Amino acid sequence: MPEPIRMSRPRVAAWAVQCAAGLAATTTATATATAKLNASSAPDPQPDKPVSAECAQYVADIEMQLAKTKQEGTGDGVLAFSRVKAGTDDDCRAELRKHFRGDR
Repeated sequence: MPEPIRMSRPRVAAWAVQCAAGLAATTTATATATAKLNASSAPDPQPDKPVSAECAQYVADIEMQLAKTKQEGTGDGVLAFSRVKAGTDDDCRAELRKHFRGDR
């Protein structure tokens, strides 16, 4: 059976320090790479759902009212509400927000 390699205490300490430094460098590099990957992998924007004719008409009516109040100089804007019909998906809330927030 071969004899084990004997190392002095300073040599063992130097080996331990090198291992710890290598482990710390690997951990830091991994964390940096993970952060870069997370930052670059933003979710794809959702495709726009088609707007129902009813919602499009509602937005057009609001635009017309805004133009009228602006022309007359009678107010700052128009107050609009969105309602959901029972049993349907026709909710204009998202379209109203998108249109009037400037996300066009």
